[in-house]
Amino acid sequence: MFELLRDGPRSVGQLAEELPVSRPAVSQHLRVLEHTGLVVHTKVGTRHLYELDASGVRTLRNWVDGFWNEALARFKTAAEASSRQGGTP
Repeated sequence: MFELLRDGPRSVGQLAEELPVSRPAVSQHLRVLEHTGLVVHTKVGTRHLYELDASGVRTLRNWVDGFWNEALARFKTAAEASSRQGGTP
């Protein structure tokens, strides 16, 4: 769903056509994504169009980058300590 929304706004029906889940399941997933700040929706007539929230995606990206930077720094520290002790990383 996230990949589909990357290409631009879509309605629940459009998303459901491209996914192996029901429209209610799509709606439920979209509510969760909206609640977490990753998706926003606008009402156009009787349709609700959903799209990625750039601000929320940027926040998620920053968190993931920080997570991996910290994980890699810890791995480097552990590998260097193991190397000094004659072990294999």
